[in-house]
Amino acid sequence: MTTIFTPARDLLSVPFTAATDFTDLADCCDRFAETLMECNEPEYKLALLGRISACLALLRPTLCEPIPAHLIERFTVDTLPETPSYFEPDAEALCDYCQTLTQVLCQQSLLPEMEKSLRGLLCELMWMFAGELNAPRWARQHTEH
Repeated sequence: MTTIFTPARDLLSVPFTAATDFTDLADCCDRFAETLMECNEPEYKLALLGRISACLALLRPTLCEPIPAHLIERFTVDTLPETPSYFEPDAEALCDYCQTLTQVLCQQSLLPEMEKSLRGLLCELMWMFAGELNAPRWARQHTEH
């Protein structure tokens, strides 16, 4: 199931369940975070935070599971990309960080400057998390003939 996003308001009605592929859930998180960064409406921000929290709650228990067979080819490339590492939490820690920030932001008890900074941090972490979940994992073995 590949999710195609249309106008931002449709994000609130994008369906996902525990059966949704983790790649699609990661894409949802990425899009929710992008929209959250651009949002100035308190009610819509809260709704987006709720969607992020729901996605993360579904993703968290699946992070240590093997990648489903139907997705293996998606994560196999000829050459793995070089990725500079400055901050290296594992997927579980990154998911937990995002979920904690989401819950703090949902409380709506922060000063506007703090809320803006934490929202930015959440979005940066969410993009890192989604990018990590959707990154290639294996290189093809090429044989000489």
